[in-house]
Amino acid sequence: MLGKLREKYQKIIAPIGRVLSKTAISPNMISLLSLFTSLLSSYAYVIGRPFEGALIIVLVGILDMLDGAIARASNRVTRFGATFDHVIDRYAEFFIIFGIILGQYTEWTWGMFSLFSMIMASFTRAKAESIGGLKSCTVGIAERQEKLIIIIGASFLIPLFSNILQYSIILVGLLSSVTVVQRLAYTWKKTGGN
Repeated sequence: MLGKLREKYQKIIAPIGRVLSKTAISPNMISLLSLFTSLLSSYAYVIGRPFEGALIIVLVGILDMLDGAIARASNRVTRFGATFDHVIDRYAEFFIIFGIILGQYTEWTWGMFSLFSMIMASFTRAKAESIGGLKSCTVGIAERQEKLIIIIGASFLIPLFSNILQYSIILVGLLSSVTVVQRLAYTWKKTGGN
């Protein structure tokens, strides 16, 4: 869904990328910073500060866009950088969900379901593009942005609905599972089942 808006928000953040590309800051440094920022978000949930945890997730998302903006502006787009960014994203998702589990905002079973489903959605895309030979397999009802927005929104609403974060984690898991099926179906269609 939000993936369709990628070009628009890339244009918005491009000027910042151009400024930072003239410094010693590399795209991979920003990726690492987003990883440490996700650890801060996790810690916020663990100590019972979901509002702050959600705000830090917003920062994680901004940093995730920024590393690509710097790479494009400095002409440092590399296959390793793209791989590194995707790996860091998966660790960031793990830390955020794990913090929500440790903070007891969701039962660990639902947290693990959500986490596994999110990883499988990314894994399915990666395999479709590597083994399946697809140029892109970003289809599906929910990409990373939508899932994080659901978690952020639920975190802000905890004072009104105490269990909403658990329901959001379940929803993220379900949407991720649907995305897996959609990506497999898309790969089947594009490859003819071969």
